[in-house]
Amino acid sequence: MASHQAWIVVVGLLLMVSVTLATAPRKPVDVPFSRNYVPTWAFDHIKYINGGSQIQLVLDKYTGTGFQSKGSYLFGHFSMQMKLVPGDSAGTVTAFYLSSQNAEHDEIDFEFLGNRTGQPYIVQTNVFTGGKGDREQRIFLWFDPTTAYHSYSVLWNMYQIVFFVDDVPIRVFKNCKEMGVRFPFNQPMKIYSSLWNADDWATRGGLEKTDWSKAPFIASYKSFHIDGCEASVEAKFCATQGKRWWDQKEFQDLDSYQYRRLSWVRSRFTIYNYCTDRSRYPTVPPECKKDRDV
Repeated sequence: MASHQAWIVVVGLLLMVSVTLATAPRKPVDVPFSRNYVPTWAFDHIKYINGGSQIQLVLDKYTGTGFQSKGSYLFGHFSMQMKLVPGDSAGTVTAFYLSSQNAEHDEIDFEFLGNRTGQPYIVQTNVFTGGKGDREQRIFLWFDPTTAYHSYSVLWNMYQIVFFVDDVPIRVFKNCKEMGVRFPFNQPMKIYSSLWNADDWATRGGLEKTDWSKAPFIASYKSFHIDGCEASVEAKFCATQGKRWWDQKEFQDLDSYQYRRLSWVRSRFTIYNYCTDRSRYPTVPPECKKDRDV
């Protein structure tokens, strides 16, 4: 009887582990830049390394640069490994985001705001729906993002958008259409990244300006992973919806372990959350309650 009970406990623990593992995003596949992306501007400010398996974006006093995905996607898992501008990066912004192409656009943003030497990077996330944003959250990272590559990814399906840093969820935006909150579900998006000068707002609200004597500023990238449902810009839905791994039931919400990790980020590293900004939002935005942000 004792051995049978012990076996039940072991099986239970294995099931708990399997559930936790099942809800983690699949490991991205390393592919070269040219597989999924093309430059968009200032082509001469993109440097190709190891045959394009890695690239560098270069910002100087003349221009920054950027790139975009070849395809447009409706839902999926999108990931990039990045090493941010080292040293004095005040005034610079390195962006990794998804965006649709019309006036009432949808957008899912990572923005990495540079800082003076020795001060931590700030990661700002935002979600636009129907052309409306104003949903900023800002965190400090728990590591130096300039010394090694780290993974930044977005999981997007009909139920939620999750921002991950090294597979740690730092933000979730749930589908709250039943509360009257718009959710990105019918506009395909391209994936973009850019490095540019934004010293009118990026660092301490524009008080810290870009020190061009430190130029060129360089952000490095590798592992140009896209696992999404490719769609034309006219598409209203994804033909494979419900058939891909990121559409399955276990990805409709975070699991308990992921919520604990998210709570850890919120309690230790969050420096701004629009959900708790009563000066901007005297009434709590409805999605914040469903996102467990308040």
